[in-house]
This record gives sequence, structure tokens and C-alpha cells, in this order.
Amino acid sequence: MAIEQTQILPAPVLEGALTAFTKKLQPLIGQEIDTSKYAPQVAAQTALQTGASQAAQGLGSLVGPDAYKPFMSPYQQEVMDTTLSEFDRQQTINQQGLRDQAIAAGAYGGGREGVQQAQFMNQGAVNRAQLQAQLLNQGFMQAQGAAANDLQARQGLGQYQQALGQADQGFAQAGLDAQTLAQREALYEPFTRLGLVGQQLAAINPGAFGSTTVGYQSGAAPASPMSSFLGGGAGAGGVLGKLGIFG
Repeated sequence: MAIEQTQILPAPVLEGALTAFTKKLQPLIGQEIDTSKYAPQVAAQTALQTGASQAAQGLGSLVGPDAYKPFMSPYQQEVMDTTLSEFDRQQTINQQGLRDQAIAAGAYGGGREGVQQAQFMNQGAVNRAQLQAQLLNQGFMQAQGAAANDLQARQGLGQYQQALGQADQGFAQAGLDAQTLAQREALYEPFTRLGLVGQQLAAINPGAFGSTTVGYQSGAAPASPMSSFLGGGAGAGGVLGKLGIFG
């Protein structure tokens, strides 16, 4: 009993193209793609960012109960000594005036004169202490204000430094992401090219393939902290593979 076999042959004009296509396809069937070649990378922090971080660690000395001390004026003690010396001089003059009054009244050395002298000395001591406290408080408030201003200025500088560093890091990240896209496209280029060619051959001669051939289509770039810097990088990456379709 004769056996009849029906075979769908490609059009003669396509036979050479299908043969060449098959030869190119066979080595790719068992080929593994090294995904480490296009593994996402994160750009390292810039010197501006690390410098700002290190500077921020030193801001602890500008807060707390002793933050004002480095900002105390070196001339405060001189001002205080001069002011108190003038106070003591005036106190001595006034005390001598009381004695002169007592002598003129014939009461020098008496009990009343002694009470006046004691009251004068006590009040003078209180006034001197108040003046000294006022001078110390004035210096403290000035130093505290200077410490607060310095802390604010350093924080502002640190933020500015961080912003510049992040911009530089973003630019570096965009370069790494573009490199990742290019490497992925390069690895997938043979599959993309043959997939697109296979679709064209199937469309021309539908019976040549048992199923529809679907080529690789590049997806979006791997998510990264700086992906916004890529702009149209994904579209440009897709073009890289398609430029060599028939090459």
C-alpha cells in the first residue's frame, strides 16, 4: 500500500532566505544570555555628598548648653574688668564724699556715720554684682546668637552641597543607565534581528512556519534612583537594536 505524504514547501524565491534564517537561528536556541552584563548599577555618592555628610556629623558641637562657648568674645573679660574697675573707682569717690560730709558735720567716727558707711558698702556690693551679671548675660546672649547663626549657615551650606552632589550623582546615574540599556540591546540584538526577519518571512509565506514568530521587544529600563535623568533613553535604546535588522 503506497503512502502519500503532503509537504508544504516554501516558494522557491524564499528557499534561500529560509535556509539562511534557520542556520542563524540554530546556534541561538541553546544560547544563554548573561544577564550580569546589563545588571542595574547605582552611581556612587560624590565628594560633595560625602563631604556634607561628614560636616553634618560635626554639627553636634553647635547645639547643647556649651554651644555658645566657642563664640564668647575674647575681649569680654577685658570689658568686664575695665567696667568693674571704673565702678570701684566711683564707689571709692562716693565713699570719700560720705566721710567728708561726716567730718564737716562733726559726726565722723560716730555710730551714725558707721551705719551710713555699712549701708553704702552693702549697696555698692549689690550694685557691683548686678553689673557683673549684666555684663556676663550680655556676652552669653551674643555668643548664643552667634552660635545659632553659625549653625543655620552651616545647615544651609550643607543642603546646597547635597543638592549639587545629587545633581552630579544623577548625571553619573544617567550614564550608567544608558550603558546598561546599550549592553542589554547588544546582547539581545541577534534575537531581535532574527525575530523580526522571521515575522517578515512568515508574512510573505504563511505556510513556512507552524506558529507565529514573535521577536524580542525591549522593555523599560530597570528602575533606578536617577531614572528621571534618562529622558528618552529607553526609546533611543530600542533604536540601537533595530538599526542592525538586516545587517
